[in-house]
Amino acid sequence: MIKNIDELKTTLNGIVEVDGWKTVKVSNAATLRSSTIDTLVYESVFNPDEQVKAKLRWLIRELARNLGSGSASIQNLYTAFGKGEVSGFTVPAVNIRGITYDFARAMFRVAKKHNIGPFVFEIAKSEMGYTDQRPDEYSACVLAAAVKENYSGPVFIQGDHFQFNAKKFVQDPQKETETIKSLIKEAIAAQFYNIDIDSSTLVDLSKATIDEQQRNNYELAAEMTALIRELEPNGVTVSVGGEIGEVGGKNSTPEEFRAYMQGYVKSLNSRKHGATTISKISVQTGSSHGGVPLPDGTVAQVKIDFKVLEEISKISRTEYGMAGAVQHGASTLPEELFDKFPGIGTAEIHLATGFQNLLYDIFPKEFKEAVYDYLRKNFADEKKPDMTDEQFIYKTRKKGFGPFKKEMWNLGKDWFSNANTELENRFEFLFKKLNVQNTKDTVNKYIKV
Repeated sequence: MIKNIDELKTTLNGIVEVDGWKTVKVSNAATLRSSTIDTLVYESVFNPDEQVKAKLRWLIRELARNLGSGSASIQNLYTAFGKGEVSGFTVPAVNIRGITYDFARAMFRVAKKHNIGPFVFEIAKSEMGYTDQRPDEYSACVLAAAVKENYSGPVFIQGDHFQFNAKKFVQDPQKETETIKSLIKEAIAAQFYNIDIDSSTLVDLSKATIDEQQRNNYELAAEMTALIRELEPNGVTVSVGGEIGEVGGKNSTPEEFRAYMQGYVKSLNSRKHGATTISKISVQTGSSHGGVPLPDGTVAQVKIDFKVLEEISKISRTEYGMAGAVQHGASTLPEELFDKFPGIGTAEIHLATGFQNLLYDIFPKEFKEAVYDYLRKNFADEKKPDMTDEQFIYKTRKKGFGPFKKEMWNLGKDWFSNANTELENRFEFLFKKLNVQNTKDTVNKYIKV
């Protein structure tokens, strides 16, 4: 381990020049990519010295920017969607819950191979907890992967589901609001230039009118958007997403979307007149996060209401200049459905649990059983009386990523070789279905690092 800042400088000697921890110049890019970046990112995650870790994460972000793969906002591309200048593909947004550096490397390799421009790395508020990944660490891992793979172009890092907890909000609205505000500040400081605000948990369907049902939702989304506009760096317009229907709840309607947008725009203008509004809207179409596990541990198939996506996507573009609707909880859907999303104008699709499942399917047997034993011991209170062991493991195994993070990073070259093949095959399939191959020139036209 790198013991202190002086030792870090020695590690960088002849490879990277650091001037007072303010500017960075790469002297030997080949050596940086061949081995040094591996050391820097590993230390940025596992070094026991918080000061060393902070310097490393700052350094990695600066290295990426210097080498042409800095963090960026997807806002201008989504504005082009709203103007009708761009269409025909759906942007994949992938939640990386574990082994973030190598996972991201696989995405970059596939993107380079197929000339893919828009693809998003994201992590949700809830995931940050059980995977033990704060924004500062996550962005460093993703951008280190871009450096390692010699990727050139904008890198889109997104805060997914910055979600209000409904119970906590009822108990203390101000405290819960401050929790989300603090997370926004932390994320933007870590170069998350795409943020999804999820206040849909506060929708109250018992209210008499749709406006009243959506009021807490749109007012808090507007408040968070205004804060983001105050915090974003000069020259960056953070892409902000909103949500009108909590995933797993009742399907969204055009009437709900219009009520949300009318209230949201009015509320945002009262806080910060003329501020850029949200660029996309997440809706409920019948899916659920992680899918619904059956007693044998397999996942039940769900029926997606594509009409909801198509109608709200069209309204968002023609009436509000937005990119379109966003599909959540999609990674466990049947494969034959994925090529439908671009055809109906879906702007973005979120993919998480399917990749988690892929990793667990290929983890070494002994390692996997160690994780499962840990879950049985530490989360036994989450097993409901009617749950089989298979259902319990399926629902809780996401919580194994944090406690076993270091073990996962050290699974060995042979395992990673197999994992890379599996990941790349899955990325190639999904990216082809979402029609994002050969889109890099389109992205470069609208977005610069």
